[in-house]
Amino acid sequence: MNERDLRDQIADVKAGRLSRRAFVQRMIAVGLTAPMAGAMLSHSGVAIAAEQIEYKPTKAGGGGTLKLLFWQAPTLLNPHFAIGTKDQECSRLFYEPLAGWDKDGNLVPILAAEIPSKENDGLAEDGLTVIWKLKQGVKWHDGQPFTADDVIFNWQYSINPDTAAVSIGSYKGIKSAEKVDDHTVKLTFTQPTPFWADAFVAAYGLIIPKHLFADYIGSKSRDAPTNLKPVGTGPYLFVDFKPGDTVSAKLNPNYHQPNRPYFDTVEVKGGGDAVSAARAVLQTGEYDYAYNLQVEDEILQKLEAGGQGKAQLTVTGHIEYIALNVADPWTEVDGERASVKTKHPLFSDPAVRKAINLLIDRASVQKFIYGRAGVATANFLNNPERFRSPNNKFEFSIEKANQILEAAGWKKGSSGVREKDGKQLKLVFQSSINAPRQKNQAIIKQAFGKAGIEVELKSVVASVFFSSDAANPDTFTHFYCDMEMYQTTMPQADPQFFMNQFVSWEIANKENKWQGRNITRWQNKDYDETYRQAQKELDPVKRAALFIKLNDLVVADNYVQPEINRRNCIGLKNGMVVNKSGWDNDLWQIANWYRES
Repeated sequence: MNERDLRDQIADVKAGRLSRRAFVQRMIAVGLTAPMAGAMLSHSGVAIAAEQIEYKPTKAGGGGTLKLLFWQAPTLLNPHFAIGTKDQECSRLFYEPLAGWDKDGNLVPILAAEIPSKENDGLAEDGLTVIWKLKQGVKWHDGQPFTADDVIFNWQYSINPDTAAVSIGSYKGIKSAEKVDDHTVKLTFTQPTPFWADAFVAAYGLIIPKHLFADYIGSKSRDAPTNLKPVGTGPYLFVDFKPGDTVSAKLNPNYHQPNRPYFDTVEVKGGGDAVSAARAVLQTGEYDYAYNLQVEDEILQKLEAGGQGKAQLTVTGHIEYIALNVADPWTEVDGERASVKTKHPLFSDPAVRKAINLLIDRASVQKFIYGRAGVATANFLNNPERFRSPNNKFEFSIEKANQILEAAGWKKGSSGVREKDGKQLKLVFQSSINAPRQKNQAIIKQAFGKAGIEVELKSVVASVFFSSDAANPDTFTHFYCDMEMYQTTMPQADPQFFMNQFVSWEIANKENKWQGRNITRWQNKDYDETYRQAQKELDPVKRAALFIKLNDLVVADNYVQPEINRRNCIGLKNGMVVNKSGWDNDLWQIANWYRES
């Protein structure tokens, strides 16, 4: 299908000659996903029809206790500091955004009264402004009213560099936030903004109360008592929190959605490992839900045979990948290791990076570890499918890797380790502790050894590895090693936020308390310029081409080694009814969860 055909069909939908459903089905037939088809219609002025959320209970409460198991334990409950997904998820019990993403990539209003569109005058033709109308009658858990002032404050809070918020990238494109009235906010962007549904939406859009955080903006942000004792608008009230261990909550009797929530209390247990979490839901039925089951598929199937629950898999844009450090993690400059002022002594040779790409056996990792829960890939950006580059292929060849290193002057010494100019190919490779990652590391180490590269494996407890603690040197954002492996999630059906983790202004460093999203420290002027073009390109077809280029730029340099496009895999006890989305947090619709008898 060419660009003209696509535009003709969109015109037919706008004119009523083609139904929205028929258009989406045609796009799926030619290789697009439903989220991308919906985004195209939205950008072209066709109203989005979000799915109806299933909910059968006729009153709030009566559901007893909901038991959630997060083997990566939460460490904080302020969504603006939530580096790890587990912190975003647990914040979602208490805090809410203006809108979230359903499974088809459509926006669903939560604290918003409606989704902005051209039809309701919420979106400007030039892409420079958006008007959000807020739901009325919403109250914070302490009884204070939720108003436009809270929304505007969250913008001010996050864009202050001294706040060191991980959400800053979603908000700094906003030039001004204007209070039209108590329940209407007008956002003006610095440039035409096709992805206007970034700020105040989904994982990085959870809104905190101005009256409790106003005194803790900027450099005082980490001192706020409410960082650990949340007061939100969500379906559950805070009861207790033991960082790295448990979170407990109870039903919010004044929740703004009628007959919700169903469960009287929520208990979140953190810690342990993914296999134990899977067993506690699928085999023993001790818990109702288990998060992120990064477990070998063979084990999952055996646990499912226990008959207490099932693994639920959802297509996502999440990527399990290996990052090669652009900077030198072993040299300290101005009190900081892995500083952008340094270059990695081994990876600065492109031949080493190219050889490493050939030494990653992606197909075997998929076959023997992830199974149905992952797809081997050479792309960093994999979904929605329209954004997937056709230009990259992966190959596993120890022979070719050896040839490349030999030709580049890396010769094997008496120990079998390659060396050049007095430097040996010895690497420290870290990841979080769970069985699939340790097996993955072992597969890679074995292949590296056959090419004359010595690897020391380092495994860090997940709650430490994904911590936002600026004083902890073992976090993945500090990146104090040569290589590291982890999953980065794609929390929206649009890739703009996802791909900002390679722009130069998002580099994690001491100045921003290692809250920046660019963990590899990779920089490329062409990438920065192309990203800025994508940020303001209103034509959805041209914009997709720009994101494909961004993917190709970062993949081609081999500092970023994509491995597995992960499916979102959770464990659910039999009878649990949840509303999952591959484009938002698992708990995005926690208010609508219930249990069938």
